[in-house]
Amino acid sequence: MSKGFECKYCGKFHDELPMSYGSSVPDYVYDIPEEEQENRVEMNDDLCIIDDKYFFIRGNIEIPVIDADQTFIWDVWVSLSEENFDKTTYFWEDPIREKKLEPMFGWLSTDITCYPETINLKTMVHTRTVGLRPIIELEPTKHPLAVEQSKGITVERIIQIAEELCQSKEQD
Repeated sequence: MSKGFECKYCGKFHDELPMSYGSSVPDYVYDIPEEEQENRVEMNDDLCIIDDKYFFIRGNIEIPVIDADQTFIWDVWVSLSEENFDKTTYFWEDPIREKKLEPMFGWLSTDITCYPETINLKTMVHTRTVGLRPIIELEPTKHPLAVEQSKGITVERIIQIAEELCQSKEQD
C-alpha cells in the first residue's frame, strides 16, 4: 500500500504500509541449539525437515482487506505428515501439481505474536501452481486469526499489526 503511516511506538513515519509479514523458519527450529541445527535441520525457502521426522511447508494465510482492493498475507510454516510431505515433494515441479494434490491437513507452526497462541492451529494446505506458495486455510474457529481470514480486516487493523510488530522489535 502506498499510503504511509506514523507509528505510535517508534514515532517514525513509514512511507508504506506492509501488506505481508513472514517467518524464515518453522518455530520449532528455534528449539534446536544453534550448534546442532546444521546436522538436524534440512531446509530451503519452502520446505523443511527436522530430525528426519518432522516435515514442514511454507505457505500463505491470505486475508482480504475490506476497505482496499488488496490482500494481506502472513507467510507461515505448517507441519505435514510424512506421507503428505512426500506427495508434495514428488509433485513439487509438476506444472499441474495443484490438480494432482488434494488439500492436506497440517498444523500451523509459526507463532504470530500479535494474536493469541497460533502454534498448532488446524489448517488445510491448498497447493497452487509451481512458483506460488500454497494457500493455508485455517480451521473455522473463534480464534481471531481464523475470524480475520474468513471476514477480512481493515487498513486500520493492518496499521495496528504494523505498530505491534514495531513495538516487539523495539523491545528485542
